[in-house]
Amino acid sequence: MRYGIFSDLHGNLEAFRVACDYLDKERIDKFIFNGDAIGYGANPCECLDLLKKINPIIIAGNHDWAAIDRFSLDYFNPQAKDALLWTKGELRKEDFSFLNSFELKYTEGNFICVHGSLSDPAEFNYIIYTYDAGLNFSLLNKQILFVGHSHRAEAFSIKDEKVSYIKSEEIKIDSKTKYIINVGSIGQPRDRDPRLSLCIYDSNEGLVKFVRLEYNIKKAADKILTKGLPSLSAMRLFDGW
Repeated sequence: MRYGIFSDLHGNLEAFRVACDYLDKERIDKFIFNGDAIGYGANPCECLDLLKKINPIIIAGNHDWAAIDRFSLDYFNPQAKDALLWTKGELRKEDFSFLNSFELKYTEGNFICVHGSLSDPAEFNYIIYTYDAGLNFSLLNKQILFVGHSHRAEAFSIKDEKVSYIKSEEIKIDSKTKYIINVGSIGQPRDRDPRLSLCIYDSNEGLVKFVRLEYNIKKAADKILTKGLPSLSAMRLFDGW
């Protein structure tokens, strides 16, 4: 099976369209979305419509649940909170129902998908440091955990009780090793690379490939500013932070 796994659209329609065009040319058997369709960006409804068209397995993100009052807005910084309040005002009735259908976890074969962390998925904790990875490895009963949330395309592995950080374009899955793979962000990368990020996992080949693609950042940023959303959401797109 070849899986197209992506996360954190955050209302960035320009980036999402480029990702979809790329994936449409790949031989993908199943799509998995790791959460946060909305928040920050200027096109929440359009991104939800395109997500429905792709029809992936969908995981709930903290922004998705905050928009339907299943996660507290108090969690968010002022910029993210303002963007979510604006987004809630833009959403249609059918969007609220769609967001309410998102689940916290998906398991298939040798992998699990969550938005943030296996450590209480409904709290949307981050996996950023090897300590965080180690905690999640202790809870992982499959070989691979796919996450998003931090917007950083990166991975961790554990073998012989040693946790290692991985930054590579491709990861060959070793049968004696477990992995946590952050697929990065389509709509707002934060790993100092402004290109959108997604992953392709080929379970037959045992290979995970990180894909980075350029898109029209200026157009996405201009929309954010035009609609009166926080300017930081626009500015950070250019530097990927």
